[in-house]
Amino acid sequence: MSALTAVDRLRGQLEASVIGQPKLVNRLLIALLVDGHLLVEGAPGLAKTRAIKALADRIETDFQRVQFTPDLLPADLTGTEVYRPADGTFVFQPGPLFNNLILADEVNRAPAKVQSALLEAMAEQQITVGHQTYPLPTPFMVMATQNPIEQEGTYPLPEAQLDRFLMLVVIDYPDASHEAEILRLVRNEALQASGSTQDRTDTLRTPLTGNDVFALTDLFAARREVLEVFMADDVEDYIVRLITATRNPARHDEDLARWLQYGASPRGTLCLDSCARAHAWLDGRDYVSPGDVQAVVHDVLRHRLLLSFEAEADGVSPDDVIERLLRLIAVP
Repeated sequence: MSALTAVDRLRGQLEASVIGQPKLVNRLLIALLVDGHLLVEGAPGLAKTRAIKALADRIETDFQRVQFTPDLLPADLTGTEVYRPADGTFVFQPGPLFNNLILADEVNRAPAKVQSALLEAMAEQQITVGHQTYPLPTPFMVMATQNPIEQEGTYPLPEAQLDRFLMLVVIDYPDASHEAEILRLVRNEALQASGSTQDRTDTLRTPLTGNDVFALTDLFAARREVLEVFMADDVEDYIVRLITATRNPARHDEDLARWLQYGASPRGTLCLDSCARAHAWLDGRDYVSPGDVQAVVHDVLRHRLLLSFEAEADGVSPDDVIERLLRLIAVP
């Protein structure tokens, strides 16, 4: 079985469990393929937690969910050194970050010290406790969620941490037909869970076995194939022109110059490149088109652009700025 066939089967399994959110499933797979982290923003009840659980249950990885709260401590993520009275030594007890897939639920509710510990894990794939540094497992992926509605008691994520996320995905409510499918799916799961005591388990939390599991060998093979996807020089130049336009907006448009305070860093260029490659590969193509760049550019850039007060006063969002960029920068 080819790596693409294995990923397509995984995508089908996820879309059957996370109904009405194909974009979220697609972005989860892109993040997995390019070894990045995902920030998902949406109202409660839109299957954000369900999606990452479904992914974790279908690949050969460990999963841990952490509910971020204002009283969370860095040691609650990283682990801590525990004193052993028997021999007078300290032994490191690993925390939840020592898993392959991490769900950081309502990540913007934790204070700065916790965000700093998470930032080191995301950026360096390691954590530091005392004078000792510990490597994290491979693969390692953080999917963080934040609620755009309730902002009381939250700590806005610093720009340095936002930049570490491969993409910021904004999800919305499913349509009416998908809502009916969700009703039937959850009802069937409840019926299965209400059976015998032996069967009284959440089907999403029951690990799959055999051919249903997405093997890590397939994941690493898929990652290599994504890196080998061909990108023409003019498409690469298109990516660079989009990014540099966010840094020098006055060269392109007066409104952009008023709206943009800071543009995307070189990490934005790298992320747009890798996401466009993964998007093309998931579509079954061995080359990147400008359409692949345009398909992922909003998710890659919306959290990397710092807007001015004039933009906020005009009601301009990062997505509006990106749309203007796409109209101004010529497609190869």
